[in-house]
Amino acid sequence: MEKTKSSSFLAEEKLGTLMRKYALPCIISLLVAALYNIVDQIFIANATYLGSYGNAANTVVFPLTVIALAAAVMIGDGACAFVSLKLGQGDEKSAGKSIGNSVILSVISGLVLCAVYLLFSDSIISMFGGTVNPETFSYSREYFFYISLGIPFYVFGQSMNPIIRSDGSPKFAMLSTLAGAVVNIILDPVFIFVFRWGMMGAAVATVAGQVLTAFLAVLYLTHTKTVKLQGDSFRLSPAVVGKSLSLGICSFLSQISLVAAMAAINNMIRKYGATDKIFGQEIYAQIPMAVIGIVMKFFQIVISVVVGMAAGCIPVVGYNMGAGRNDRVKGLFTMLLSLEAAVGIAALVIVECFPRQLIAIFGASSESIYYTDFAVKSFRIYLCMMVLACINKAAFIFLQAMGKAFSSTILSMVREIVFGVGFALLLPKFFGLDGVLYSMPASDLLTFVASFAVIFMTYSSLSKRSRAKSL
Repeated sequence: MEKTKSSSFLAEEKLGTLMRKYALPCIISLLVAALYNIVDQIFIANATYLGSYGNAANTVVFPLTVIALAAAVMIGDGACAFVSLKLGQGDEKSAGKSIGNSVILSVISGLVLCAVYLLFSDSIISMFGGTVNPETFSYSREYFFYISLGIPFYVFGQSMNPIIRSDGSPKFAMLSTLAGAVVNIILDPVFIFVFRWGMMGAAVATVAGQVLTAFLAVLYLTHTKTVKLQGDSFRLSPAVVGKSLSLGICSFLSQISLVAAMAAINNMIRKYGATDKIFGQEIYAQIPMAVIGIVMKFFQIVISVVVGMAAGCIPVVGYNMGAGRNDRVKGLFTMLLSLEAAVGIAALVIVECFPRQLIAIFGASSESIYYTDFAVKSFRIYLCMMVLACINKAAFIFLQAMGKAFSSTILSMVREIVFGVGFALLLPKFFGLDGVLYSMPASDLLTFVASFAVIFMTYSSLSKRSRAKSL
């Protein structure tokens, strides 16, 4: 019980201090994780022998890494929330059981995904729009093969990251991810420009970083800080696994539904790009897919900050919910929503005012004018409701941290499946290729209407609980 008491500061320390302590390392960890694919795309885009074909291939494979991330965050975020709730209740044994079970699940998930990817690579690549032209398909196959080999390490490392945070070591979680990204950044230019390994080089550099992050996670598990792991912690318990995964299902659905939206968008780009006057020409056919991928990567950077702030609050929210401190939960929710809105406003200013500078980072100088013009339009339309997107995402994750898995899951599903996929399939029928761009802001606007209602009800519920406890 002595170790559990060491977490009591979560119910006593100032909320702003706790947010800085937990959210900042989480933000950096997620930003670094996002940089893996983004760094690959930057170096690929600036290698003239790869260019927009390599860029398009990177866009095709990107959703397939998100599928692996979806499995990882369901395991990791679910365990993080479960561990925090149990520590708040003083149940350290269940907390340790959740961590041990999550280790086993992450290993199994990574190996299964790797096998599926290697066995069905061509069909999977085609499903995500890789057949836009022969060059893109060839580059996609090469990149995907080596990325698949690293999937077990990627799933394990990303699963353990939130678990390490929940054990009271957010800085270690951040540094382990950062170390892997640094390796990727160093090796990318060496493999792509010096050795000229092309897409294989970009993928191998990424996998090398993922292996390092996974190794550091294993090292940490042998010296946990708050929760003591024992032999029976690694014996699978259906009850613990079920509860942990239910708390992580929102994280899973938010990622996997994003994959469904990406698949719809990529295929609509391929279909309606073929009917476009410019992009219907084979020499330019890969440009819309390459550009949308770049826009999504910028959005991923913003969302990494948003999710990092919200996910960093999970241990604090979970502990205070378990301890009955609803007043602190409400105060943290207010602080989080305000900060998320500020991040959205800052990002919106950047994409609306500096789209040409953003696309220049991704090799625009060596591409046609159609590449730059479509990119400028894409940034300004696709991301115009980014402020609402940030608030929506924060609300989803905060509800998950409170143990409201059902509400969080429903909101996430409505955003990504009903609106995200629905509008991506519907709007191009009326607006052609531009309809793909309109699908994102339309989805975020309508989702915010539902989110606002849930946010209001959450505030009311927390206020009632606080008043009831004070009586």
